[in-house]
Amino acid sequence: MRKQKYRKIKKVAVVGAGTMGSQIAAHIANVGIPCELLDILPAELTPEERTHNLTLDHPAVRNRIAQTALDRMKSATTRSPFYLTDTAQLIRVGNLSDNADWLADADWIIEAVVENLDVKKQVHGLIHQHRKPGTLVSSNTSGISIRAISEGLSENYQECFLGTHFFNPPRYMRLLEIIPTDKTQTELVEFISDFGETILGKGIVHCKDTPNFIANRIGVFSKMYAICLMLEAGYTIDEVDAITGPPMGRPRSGTFRLGDIVGIDVLVDVANNLYEAATDDEQREIFRVPDFILQMVERNWLGDKTGQGFYHKRPGKNGSEIWTLDYNTLEYAPRAQVQFSSLDAIKRISDPSERIKHLINSDDRAGQFAWKCLSNIMRYSAARIPEIVDDLVNIDNAMKWGYNWELGVFEIWDAIGVPESVERMKSEGHSIPLLVTNLLDAGHTTFYGKANSKATYFDLSSKKSHPIQNRSEAIILSDLKANGKVVTSNSDASLIDIGDGVACLEFHSKMNIIDHPIIELMVEALDEVDRNFEGLVIGNHADNFSVGANLVLMLERARRKNWEALDEKIRAFQNANMRLRFSPKPVVAAPAGMAFGGGCEIVLGADGVCAAAETYIGLVELRVGLIPGAGGTKEMAVRSSAHDYRETALAFPYLKRAFETIAYSKVSESGAHAKELGYLRDTDRVSINRAHHLHNAKQMVLSMLSNGYQQPQPREAFVLGEAGLARLKLDIHLMRRAEYISDHDVLIANKLAWILCGGDLSTPQFVSEQYLLDLEREVFLSLCGEEKTHQRIEYTLKTGKPLRN
Repeated sequence: MRKQKYRKIKKVAVVGAGTMGSQIAAHIANVGIPCELLDILPAELTPEERTHNLTLDHPAVRNRIAQTALDRMKSATTRSPFYLTDTAQLIRVGNLSDNADWLADADWIIEAVVENLDVKKQVHGLIHQHRKPGTLVSSNTSGISIRAISEGLSENYQECFLGTHFFNPPRYMRLLEIIPTDKTQTELVEFISDFGETILGKGIVHCKDTPNFIANRIGVFSKMYAICLMLEAGYTIDEVDAITGPPMGRPRSGTFRLGDIVGIDVLVDVANNLYEAATDDEQREIFRVPDFILQMVERNWLGDKTGQGFYHKRPGKNGSEIWTLDYNTLEYAPRAQVQFSSLDAIKRISDPSERIKHLINSDDRAGQFAWKCLSNIMRYSAARIPEIVDDLVNIDNAMKWGYNWELGVFEIWDAIGVPESVERMKSEGHSIPLLVTNLLDAGHTTFYGKANSKATYFDLSSKKSHPIQNRSEAIILSDLKANGKVVTSNSDASLIDIGDGVACLEFHSKMNIIDHPIIELMVEALDEVDRNFEGLVIGNHADNFSVGANLVLMLERARRKNWEALDEKIRAFQNANMRLRFSPKPVVAAPAGMAFGGGCEIVLGADGVCAAAETYIGLVELRVGLIPGAGGTKEMAVRSSAHDYRETALAFPYLKRAFETIAYSKVSESGAHAKELGYLRDTDRVSINRAHHLHNAKQMVLSMLSNGYQQPQPREAFVLGEAGLARLKLDIHLMRRAEYISDHDVLIANKLAWILCGGDLSTPQFVSEQYLLDLEREVFLSLCGEEKTHQRIEYTLKTGKPLRN
């Protein structure tokens, strides 16, 4: 049969409007592709539908399942599936009885119905009737055989069919497992892998069609083995979660809290599926669900979805309390404080490699549990090659992208020492998988290495090291630094030559907090770029671009009334950001994750921005009793006056928008949302795949150069003076009367309004950027002298939350 040539996907249809199906549709819409969302007809009316005298034949009733899913996503107040709520307009809801003909117009059909083989086969039979030949079809399943789903359908259907396992929630979880069958066209696998990576922003892992593929095979084994160890050695649920969270390089949810989040019934279903399907697995009995968990399912203790699971939130004397299940009695008791000397010792170790190594070499019960758990997971994972995948890189990526582990299984093994750990395993009587013995027999001591300055991994089939394809930018940056491409550096930042005449200024302080070393290197970097480079990218591959300035040092100086030092610091930061603004070479900021306060002000100072899709940027200084003092207030004033209106009534809405953005400490929920808030301009870009982020920022620099980059010139801001200030003060007064804000909020808001309106000006007029910077610095320093501001800073440093005093 002639090979199908796959082209641009212009429309997608998702069949199944449950949590996964609807959120996959939302993410398809996030990248600008129209999507049909279809489900079955409701079997009965809801009470509300009966009240309105609707029947099962009414269109609103017939589309209710998909429409309800869409409405639920649109109204989400946290972790919205959409980058922007308006994106929901790209989704059209319908049902399979009335709208199955829509499938004929789709370029990609994604089935995401319940995890039941018979139901999936029935749905694919329907899709087969309506799709046009050559249309891509995939199943979103966490573990059902892909070949079994399409069995009995036409040859063309099976050639165009594969598994695409998105992880929940699809917008936020990077992993997309691609599972072809032996009949899937190679061209389709290549096409959908490229589409997933470049258009949907996913990290692609290629799996074999084996039970639960890669991430859930290893991840569920890890959970179930931790439970087995707990029962065997008498650990408590609180103890296991304390050990299997950050100390082992995993999320804070650990083992049991994660079970409550995902759903205990889901964990049971996946474990049962593995027990039934993985009949040749040498550790199959690990997947047998313990009796106490089965009893929990019988009692409908399924976790967060039913209000209780391994943990139970209940009223207490000082608000709600979290109680923990005693698995012996199936009764809850207040959470016990977990005390292990090894966990206390590693709390301040930020490097996961060092943290895990220290833990597994500790002699206390936490160290013993971690070693037993990790050593078996490592052996189990190595034994799965080549059963579930041909190389270890895919296993490591699956665990990092799908389970948010800081390090993959084999990266952990390298970190703790392969030869030493193998000897320890042998001394405990464990057999060593073939991959590991081949590695050591070949004279290697690590799974990962370097050859010709390139990252490599050990391959089981060839027994040699192979280059890692599609290396992450984090690895590339690390390689550049290791190969002498660091131009200059200090304790908190480095300037790296990333090629093609472009340098990258990388922050690496704790949480990329901005202090003197970063400001100092910003200036030094700009001098170096002026002399020897064509442009600059400011970015990094930490979780957050920067959470802002050093509040600890700021509070210390304010308490000591060291105004000269504070003035010097804020003036230096303002000047550094203005150097970014007026650089003769293009400067592109590449924020990702949190870019708060001073981090946001650095972004605002750059002449171009390439933001990651998941960028949460905001001027949040008012939360700690301050105003943006390093150019943020000035920049928002300038941008709010970038219009042709010179009458107060017409210009005021723009001023008010800038005021509210700062006063309410608004933070974007995505890179796209940052444009709506004014932190990004229309000319700025959003990069969908974090792994390509710095590359895209570099390309933006090169594009600016090729388009004839001109050094920016000083701008003026049109400020409204007395008239604008009076209107803002009235709004502030009304907010206070309604008791929405405190007296200290009023003080800060009035000072912010005073800057945005140009200070003590009686009439609207143009003012320079430096004029606004001087006002900004004056107000910032005055607020540093307020005791209530000190209280806010101190409270935030202790709790991570704002104080309204």
